[in-house]
Parts: sequence; structure tokens; C-alpha cells
Amino acid sequence: MLSIRTLKVWYETTEILRDVSFDVPTDHVVALLGGNGAGKTTLLRTLSGIIKPRGGSIEFDGGSIAGLAPRTIVTRGLVQVPQGRFVWPGMTVLDNLLLGAVTRHDKAEIRASVADALTLFPTLRRRQADRAGQLSGGEQQMLAIARALMAKPRMLLLDEPSAGLSPRIISEMVEALLTLHRRGLGMLLVEQNVGLASALAGTAYVLANGAIAFETDGASLASNPQIIRAYLGQ
Repeated sequence: MLSIRTLKVWYETTEILRDVSFDVPTDHVVALLGGNGAGKTTLLRTLSGIIKPRGGSIEFDGGSIAGLAPRTIVTRGLVQVPQGRFVWPGMTVLDNLLLGAVTRHDKAEIRASVADALTLFPTLRRRQADRAGQLSGGEQQMLAIARALMAKPRMLLLDEPSAGLSPRIISEMVEALLTLHRRGLGMLLVEQNVGLASALAGTAYVLANGAIAFETDGASLASNPQIIRAYLGQ
């Protein structure tokens, strides 16, 4: 569903990504790992339309999305959950969810999507009237994922969803993401948590110095100490 070929991205005079090529097949979970500064977030921001590529191609569901506006890319079905969550702290959980559906106009289906998101994350159901700023970090991460689901994505781009979370919250999040995967939702997961990546992904790529350095299956990634030491610094 997502095909990236020889992607090049620069910040002013600095090359951040060079000739990055890989695929995320329909209904698959692909992990992208790498150390700090490898270019992972830059890649997701480029796929989301926030950064314009200097070269290469990005195709989603058979059509080019390179250089399109972020809103247009969301309506195509490619939706990012950003690193840092970026929930609206002064608004309620429910209102945060409704803002995730800003590109939609089907009110009955939006209500159904809210109900589904609250079923997927029971903690949010209990706290839907609370302000998002009152939630814990883990609850805010659940809200960020649920908000992205309100756009009816066909594929999620997840940027470091486990960062700063407790093992219990990570376990709950993994169960929710596995449920979404079983429903047929594709995902590109950017992570430094090798255990999380191996639990979710069928294929994993390691990004180093702005290029794909290694490809493996998700299960093998967690058991290969050479890759972990060389590319993740763990």
C-alpha cells in the first residue's frame, strides 16, 4: 500500500535522508528502527506532507502523495500519530477525539467511531469528560492513537509510541494495536524499543545515517545482538 523509492530529504544544506526505499504492504505492520538522529521522524513527517522531499517518490494505494498537503494525505487514509502525543490539554478527551474527525462530515459514522475508540481504550471511556491535560502520559498516548483513528485511516504512522511509558501501559497499547492490525489496519511503526517492534512487526528496517542499513523479519530483530549494538546503540 505504501511504496517509497530513492527518497531524498534535506534541511537547508544538510542531507537527512538519501535514497531511502522500502514498502509497507497492505494490512502489514512494518517497523523502522534506528538511533537518535537517524532520520526516522523526518521520514514520517515527509510521508505526512509536513516536509517536502527533494527527490524520489512516495506512493500510497497506487497514487503519488509526494508534496501533497497534510490534510489531503489524511483524507487519502494515511494518518500520523506524532511523537510527543500533542493532545489539546485544555480540551476534554471527547473533544480531542472529535477534532480527529475534522476531515469527515458523516455525523452518524463519527459517533460510531467515537464509540469504537472508547471501546478499544476503556481508560478513555472512563475519562472522556476530563481534560486531556489531566491524563497521565500513557493515557495521553492512548488518546493520540484514538484521535488518529477518528480520521478513518487505512494506515497509521506511529512515531515512538512507547517513549516514556511504563511496561504496563506499553502492554495495553500493544494489545490495542494488535487488535487494529487484526482488523486489517496497516502500520509503519518508528521505534527504538526492539521488544515492541518485534511484537508487532512482520518486517523491520534499520535506518542509519539517513539510509536503510538492514532489513529483517520482526522476530529475528529481537534476537540479533549485532544489529542492536551496531544500529540502535543498545
